[in-house]
Amino acid sequence: MTDQVDNNSLDRAAVIEIVVAGVREALVLASPEAETTELTEETRLIGAGAVLDSLGLVTAVLEIEQRLADEHDLVVVLADERAMSQKHSPFRSVGALTDYVLRLAAENTHA
Repeated sequence: MTDQVDNNSLDRAAVIEIVVAGVREALVLASPEAETTELTEETRLIGAGAVLDSLGLVTAVLEIEQRLADEHDLVVVLADERAMSQKHSPFRSVGALTDYVLRLAAENTHA
């Protein structure tokens, strides 16, 4: 997978930043003291040890979609049938969700 797609300089680092910001927003909405929670690519978003509950995940996904649209003119739907039917959930970690966003962005560019 390439690290760069042509959506106004949307590279892996930019997507990680957006995903982390979306997750942080959801965490802070749930609990203001969560602002200090360290988030990395390995941070689990669902399953055992996850930082988000189901409502938090929905909030984070909506925030990420909005930031992608606002900052990079990229309109994607992250939580759709395609995402839910994958063998390995794109929501399992910050890194997995970053990879999924980059994949969707690349498809969007080539469409």
